[in-house]
Amino acid sequence: MYRFSAYKEQYKSNLLLALPVVITQLGQILVQFADNLMVGHYGGDDPTPLAAVSFGGSVFFILFIAGIGVTLGLTPLIGELFSQGDRKRSSEYLHNAVIFYTLLGIVVAALQYLAIPLMPYLRQPAEVVEMALPYYRMLVYSMPFIMLFFAFKQFLEGVGNTHVEMVIVLICNLVNIGFNYLFIFGNAGAPELGAQGAGLATLISRMLMPVMVIGYFLRRPRYRLYLRGFSLRNYSWSTVRTLLRMGVPISLQMFLESSAFVGTSIMMGWFDTTSISANQITMTLGNCAFMIVMSIGAATTIRVSHCYGARDTEQLTRAAKASYHLVLAWNALAALVFLTGRHWIPHLFTTNAAVIETAGSLLALAALYQLSDGIQNVSVGILRGLQDVKTISPIAFVSYWLLNLPIGYLLGFTLGMGPEGLYVGFTFGLSMAGLLYILRIRHTVRRMRSGMLAAV
Repeated sequence: MYRFSAYKEQYKSNLLLALPVVITQLGQILVQFADNLMVGHYGGDDPTPLAAVSFGGSVFFILFIAGIGVTLGLTPLIGELFSQGDRKRSSEYLHNAVIFYTLLGIVVAALQYLAIPLMPYLRQPAEVVEMALPYYRMLVYSMPFIMLFFAFKQFLEGVGNTHVEMVIVLICNLVNIGFNYLFIFGNAGAPELGAQGAGLATLISRMLMPVMVIGYFLRRPRYRLYLRGFSLRNYSWSTVRTLLRMGVPISLQMFLESSAFVGTSIMMGWFDTTSISANQITMTLGNCAFMIVMSIGAATTIRVSHCYGARDTEQLTRAAKASYHLVLAWNALAALVFLTGRHWIPHLFTTNAAVIETAGSLLALAALYQLSDGIQNVSVGILRGLQDVKTISPIAFVSYWLLNLPIGYLLGFTLGMGPEGLYVGFTFGLSMAGLLYILRIRHTVRRMRSGMLAAV
């Protein structure tokens, strides 16, 4: 039977870690919200600028999330070492992560740039593609900088410090919004760049992020110790292999999951620009809910990795259950907001009546998969903390590529449900992912307990 007193301390510990990440994600949401709001108002009744940002951002996101996913493998490794007090090995991981993730960012940016000639063949309206390309290029140029920042960010999360990333991201988000004001509309003598201006503002803010986090490390003796002896000669392929062993399955899982959303966004363009813009509004609001879920999932990974390093299964189980409680409460609230606000929220983004009507329908359907989305995300966070990442990508493949996308296509196009049919597919994919991840967690924890009993 559930008792609040049994989980009170777990809620407190999880929220203390999650709250700065939540504020960080809220800051990122604010930028995304501001980008879409400002670009939407720039276009007025014309949905093309908002559709262009949606399309360019969706194509960029495919490899962006794969690259970011690789960096997330650093957190559970550092978390285990931190609980064991191994600073030397932690430093080795940080040095190699800085070098490897930056190089990986350059490679990903090159691949993203090579994808530009393919974008006109994704069956989007020609005017949308033409406006999306300059915006997309700005995002591509930012990739190495964001990867370098994430090397330090994931290290800090591993040692339980989520406050620094919060401050840096919030400052850079304000910078982003300020440059949006200048470059989208051409204010204060700046050139009027429209959608491209939003991309340029993002590039500038992302260049600032690694500068700030490196400055923090150099100014704090506690963290400067981890950079002592940093040199390219310290690059170790064996250490990089460990980073890849943890990071690649996480990256693949995130790629497969995000591809369901990106694929849906691209298929929206097979209808019309109205559907693209309505989907962009709904996805922006959906990301508001999801980023909070991500924050709880990140805190869960930290808590579980520390318990895993200490081999404390009792605390591990309580911390995991507490995260489920928190995320279910949040997603229930998000679903309620989507349902009650679906008729007026789209008015914040556009004056186009058709876009407003379609976005309202999509928001109602987005409410349906909120609980499943929360459960699957926290479950992945638990598995990362347990360093059990081999199965998460096969589960994601089954859930999103064999269920989500095909069912969405069947309902949306074959059965004629339109954009709403594509959204129903999310409910099937996310629910299956949540179920399979929970079954895997139960198996892993049982095996961990059996191993500890055998050792005794």
